[in-house]
Amino acid sequence: MEPCAGCPLVEDSFTRFSSQSNVYGLAALPGAARGGRAGPEEGAGGPGGLLAATLKGKVVYFRYQDLRQKLRPVARELPFTYIPVDAEIVSIDTFNKSPPKRGLVVGITFIKDSGDKASPFLNIYCDYEPGSEYNLESIAQSCLNLELQFTPFQLYHAEVQVAGQPETVFLLSGNDPAIHLYKENEELHQFEEQPVEDLFPELKELPSNVLWLDVFNIPDSRRRITAFGCQSGYIRVAHVDPDSREVLQSWSILQDGPISKVLVFTLPAPCYPDNLVGTTAASGTAGNCNQSYNILITSTIELSVVYRNVLQNGLEDQLVLPLSDQYDSVICALVTDIDFDREPEILLGTYGQELLCYKYVLPSGEFHLLWQRGFPSPLLSMEYVDLTCDGLCELAVVCLKGLHILQHSLTQTAQRLLERLRLRVASLAVQHDPQPPDPKSQGADGEERPNE
Repeated sequence: MEPCAGCPLVEDSFTRFSSQSNVYGLAALPGAARGGRAGPEEGAGGPGGLLAATLKGKVVYFRYQDLRQKLRPVARELPFTYIPVDAEIVSIDTFNKSPPKRGLVVGITFIKDSGDKASPFLNIYCDYEPGSEYNLESIAQSCLNLELQFTPFQLYHAEVQVAGQPETVFLLSGNDPAIHLYKENEELHQFEEQPVEDLFPELKELPSNVLWLDVFNIPDSRRRITAFGCQSGYIRVAHVDPDSREVLQSWSILQDGPISKVLVFTLPAPCYPDNLVGTTAASGTAGNCNQSYNILITSTIELSVVYRNVLQNGLEDQLVLPLSDQYDSVICALVTDIDFDREPEILLGTYGQELLCYKYVLPSGEFHLLWQRGFPSPLLSMEYVDLTCDGLCELAVVCLKGLHILQHSLTQTAQRLLERLRLRVASLAVQHDPQPPDPKSQGADGEERPNE
């Protein structure tokens, strides 16, 4: 891997796979603390680590383990029951059940070669035995096997309110084209498919196969933003009131090529009286007045772009990520704070073996390419999680040949911490003595003199 000036990450380990993975093949176990925006499982119990699925029916469990008082990376194949040896895994996802429920849930979609035809399945793993709800070994043997009538794509989870209680559900896109919802029936101890429009009215009547879906529950609000991108290049963004099942606003646009990633994220925004992002009677939007809600769109053909402040501007205010089309297709992306300044950066992974990092710069309001780093093979998927439980997240990157784990340079992190402490001390000093001494009250030698 090629190091790059300005990149704050160094490679710690590499795990080679027996066969390649794909864009839906990496999932962080909820016990690992996620960088960037929090999910419904944040802070919940669980084993931690990563699950990486390969096309030839294997799932690799990666974590750091304390061996002889030293943290060592450990990767091993974890046998999930009811996945045939000739199966090709398509996607994998995990979540912890929303409180007060307990338990880890793992979903895996795969296609079994049945000779004359391919048979797709969704396996949902969950152990209801008290004491085993988070035991990954037991969960891997507790399977609900669902045969599908469509080819699966992305397996995704989202938290919704059901009868006033939080509930986390699976959303699975397919080539029907449709998005299928799977919700737990607690009495029967299993997951069942239910009509998606009952909880997600914005996801009915899809014009094309959805390649990537993202659901963002707006903090301190009962509303959400749902965005998805399709194989045809179609993109839709919806502002939804889940309580009334009403789509408040909806925008769509058509690009030239398939959409590889769609992410909803926040950026700092000026808080002007006539341009509030917070709750207003006129716009009906919700949120914090110093944040705007934005959509990252990556394409296999075109430049990657950000649509800024969608609740105010829809898909009219477009920012281009420069040079994002110069390294072959953008396959994966992340939005997270990777330089500890409390503002998000955009990471793009390309088929041209480059990792690109973009920074939003004020007052220009544009994205600048901050740094880039080369890899030995195309990048397929990424996660930013704290695997070592030391407060610093690691960047997990799945490439064609295996899993790379990148860690922050402790030297650069220590320097950034010292800078923060200096700024904090200076801020406290100003607060303690906000008024500088009057030059007229000082002599030439700087000594204070009495008033005349």
